[in-house]
Amino acid sequence: MRIASGGLTVDLPPGWEARVRRQPPSEPGRRGNVLLHAATIPIPAARGDFGSGLVERLGSDDAFVALFEYDAADAGKVLFAAKRLPVPKPSDFSPAVLQRTISGGTGAQWFFSLSGRAFSLHAVLGSHARRAPGAAKVAQLLRGLHVGVDA
Repeated sequence: MRIASGGLTVDLPPGWEARVRRQPPSEPGRRGNVLLHAATIPIPAARGDFGSGLVERLGSDDAFVALFEYDAADAGKVLFAAKRLPVPKPSDFSPAVLQRTISGGTGAQWFFSLSGRAFSLHAVLGSHARRAPGAAKVAQLLRGLHVGVDA
């Protein structure tokens, strides 16, 4: 299945679902930034930007990804200096990265710029012990993600 919105295109691997929404603008007259959520479990309507309300439901073989767009003026700044999507490795994941502790869970976060847009990618896996297959699932999802100019 393919999802396309806000200059993002995602070809979802089997077992994943995704939602894209536009955040409220930070200033009047500006367009809000785009937020992508993808998960291997059903995505509830009510959830936080970084997955609260969803990540607590992850099983040991599940994964969640939030691609959060920042203001275009941030693109290329030091924090967002990387110019490519990350390639997740098991060693990138740590329980300490989680916004809130999830028993057995683990997370990773990256910052980068693509197509003149600044992003963070936050990934949560249901099991730190099973982070190798979890990281592979996230990497497979990211291979199908294309970031273009937000039209």
